[in-house]
Amino acid sequence: MLADRRRRRLTDAMAEAGLDALVIYGNAWQGDYLRYATDFGILEGQALAIVRRDGHITLYLDSPLEADRAALDCPGLEIVQAPDFAVEAERAMERMRNQRIGAAPWRLIPRRIGARADDLKLGDETAFFDRLLMHKIDDEIAAIRRASRLADEGYKVFMQAARVGRADYELVAEAEAFFRAKGVPDNFQIVGVGGVEVKGMAPPSGRRLKRGDMVTTELTPCIDGYYAQICRTLVIGDATPEQKAAHALWRESMEAGIATVRDGVTAADIAKAENDVFRKHGMGQYTTSEYTRVRGHGMGLFADSKPHILEDVTTRIEAGMALIVHPNTYHPAVGYMVLGDGVAVTEDGCEVLTATPRELFGVAG
Repeated sequence: MLADRRRRRLTDAMAEAGLDALVIYGNAWQGDYLRYATDFGILEGQALAIVRRDGHITLYLDSPLEADRAALDCPGLEIVQAPDFAVEAERAMERMRNQRIGAAPWRLIPRRIGARADDLKLGDETAFFDRLLMHKIDDEIAAIRRASRLADEGYKVFMQAARVGRADYELVAEAEAFFRAKGVPDNFQIVGVGGVEVKGMAPPSGRRLKRGDMVTTELTPCIDGYYAQICRTLVIGDATPEQKAAHALWRESMEAGIATVRDGVTAADIAKAENDVFRKHGMGQYTTSEYTRVRGHGMGLFADSKPHILEDVTTRIEAGMALIVHPNTYHPAVGYMVLGDGVAVTEDGCEVLTATPRELFGVAG
C-alpha cells in the first residue's frame, strides 16, 4: 500500500538523519504532515502523532469521534483519545528524554510543548519533513495523475452548469456532486463571477451569472489523499476583444513558466519566467502581492503545498515534484483571470497532467 511505502520512507529517512522520533501535528486544514505519517485524514479537532524510528506510531486525538474513526481506518496505530491530547503527548515525550526528537510543522506545535523544546530535546524538523512531502515517489505521482484526470472531467461539468441566471453556488454544487459520485472525498474550490470589479476568487456568494461575465474557478479534487488542481476561465456569451487579448497574455505567461520547469531550476526561476511576460506587456505591477498571492504551488497531500512559486522562493525544483503553474491575477480591463496546469517534474522538463484545452471558453449567453 502507498501508506506503507510512505511510512518506510519516513522511518528510513529518520534513521539516516539520526532522529529517534518525530512529533507531527495535524488539523482539518493542515493535515498533510499527519496524513503522510499515519494515513489518517483528520476531519475535525486536532491531533499529534509520535512516530518512532522502529515504525511504532501513537496518534493522540482530542475528538472522540475522530478517535473511533482512526481505530477503524488505521488499525496498525496506537490510538489515544484525550481532550488534553497535547498533555498526553508531552508525557510520552518526557519518557523519551535521552532520545533525539523532531517536530513538524513547527509553527503549529502546541505552545506548551514548544516552550519545553530544550528540556525535551525537541528540534524543528519541518524542513526535513517538507523534503519528503515535496519529493514524491512514483505511486504518489500516479495518485496525482488520477486526480488530475478527474479535475479535467470536473471542469467539463462546471462548464455545462454555467449559464445565465444560475448562482455561483449551483455551479459549485454540480461539480461537488460529480466528484462525490466518483469517490472523491474532498475538493477545494473557489470561484469568481463578474467583470472588472472582481479582484480574486472566493467561496460562492450567491452571485448570479449574466451575459458578459467572466467565470473563474480552480478545482482541486483529492484521490487517495492527493490533490490535483486545474484553473480555467470562461465567458458567458461571446468574449470581448479585451478578454481574448488578456487570456492570450495569461496563456503566454503560463506556458513560459511550464517551459522553465525541470530538475535543477528554482521556484523563483519559474515565477520570473511567468512575471517577465507581464512585464514585457507593461503589466508588471499586477505580478505584485497587491494583486496576486502566488504564481503556482506544489500539489500533494494538501491543496496548497510547498513550494510556493514566487520570485523570492529559492527552493530547488527536482524530478519527482508535482506543481501547478498558474499566473492568476487581476487585469484592469477585464477583471481577475485564471489559467493553470498541473505538472510532474522530470529530469529534462515536465509532464503536463492537465488535458483541458488552454482556451478562454465561451458558454451560451
